[in-house]
This record gives sequence, C-alpha cells and structure tokens, in this order.
Amino acid sequence: MREIVFDTETTGLDPNGGDRVVEIGCVELVNHIPSGETFHRYVNPERSVPAEAVAIHGLDDARLRDKPTFARITDELMDFLGDAVLIAHNAEFDQRFLNAELARVGRLTISDDRVVDTLAIAKRRFPGSPASLDALCARFQIDTSRRTLHGALLDAELLSEVYIELIGGRQASLVLGVEPAAPTVRPARAAAAAAPRPEPRIFRISAEELDGHRAAVERLGPESLWQKYLGPGGGSVESTAHAPA
Repeated sequence: MREIVFDTETTGLDPNGGDRVVEIGCVELVNHIPSGETFHRYVNPERSVPAEAVAIHGLDDARLRDKPTFARITDELMDFLGDAVLIAHNAEFDQRFLNAELARVGRLTISDDRVVDTLAIAKRRFPGSPASLDALCARFQIDTSRRTLHGALLDAELLSEVYIELIGGRQASLVLGVEPAAPTVRPARAAAAAAPRPEPRIFRISAEELDGHRAAVERLGPESLWQKYLGPGGGSVESTAHAPA
C-alpha cells in the first residue's frame, strides 16, 4: 500500500481570497514504512508574501522570486502523488490550497475520500489532549530539534513518524508479506494486554469448586480425557492454578 504524507506552506489562510502555496513537501510510505522517496519544491506564488506568513516559514519575496510557479511543477507533483492515499495534519487546510492550485491550472482536484487527516485521528485517540504536530511529536518522543521554523518537507517527515505511531506504532510495520488494512487506531490497553506477565497469575479454587469438578469428571466416564489426565485413582486438582505468562 502506497501513501503520501504531505504538507504545504502558504502566503496566508484563504486560497479563495488570493493566498497561494509557497512550498510543498511529500514523503512516500510503502506499507507504512518510509521508502526514502520524497518530493520537495519551493513555489513562486506570483504575489507578495505578507510579513506574518514570513514569520512562520521564513520564505520571503526575495527567496521565492526565482522559484518555479505551481503550473511548472504540477506534472512532477501529480506524477509523484499518483493514486496514493494522501495524509496531512489538519488536512482540510492543505487540501483546499492544493485543490485551488490544481483548479487554477485546469487539473482534476483531490477528492475527500482520498485524504486522511491525522489531526482527526489524534483527537479521536486522545480526546481533550493537545493535538498539534509539536504536541504529538512530544507525546511520541519524536525529535523536533531541527524545527526552528515551519518547513513543508521537514513537517511532512515529522508527520510521517507521528502517523505511524497514531495507527499503532512501529510494530505494525514489522508484519511482512501482509497487505495492511485501512488505518485503524489500536487501543492503548490492547498493547498493554499483549505484554508478558512478570510472574504467573494465581487462581484460587474453593473446596466447593473442587467437589463440583470431581463430580463432573466422574460423570464423564472412565474413558474421558480428564480420567486419562488424572491417572489411576482419579488424581487430584490442587487448590491453586497458574495461568501461563
């Protein structure tokens, strides 16, 4: 299964109001494992970049002046995306900007059923907890020391690690030869239940339960498996039993 984790940087918040994409970064996952393939381009937005946007991503007019327009990178980008599932954090924002740029150059837009929003997954998995990319990196102990400003490729790389953790952690990627199902969130208690017990669990059996067990075994007859297990004389069942670790 091929997925693309992507992020955009923009001139502002409203693509319908004239804001444009200034950077796009994509990371390829194959069966939830980074393949090493990426796509990264800075984009000339064909307009000035407001100071408040520059403060977020550091991409000013001078830095973007000689970069290609979105129209010039469209074929490369769409070839890289192919028909993969697209993953983004607060995906509605990035999808709106990407679709506005695609519509501007007369290309088909990205449908909603193709996009996975990691923000929505995080809110379902950790209700009431901070769900920003930084907060999730902190939760999963993902190193963000390189992130002094927002950058599309770096954020996509960080998000790819967050996404893998959100859908069940790195163990999900170790199942070889099996096509993964659609992304699901593994409950935390399921992971805890899978851990081995440090000591065997002891079950206490009452005298009444022992009497009932003996009577039940006798009713099974001399050829029953229980009689063969207990051996000549019927054997005995101890008052405690140990569960396997």
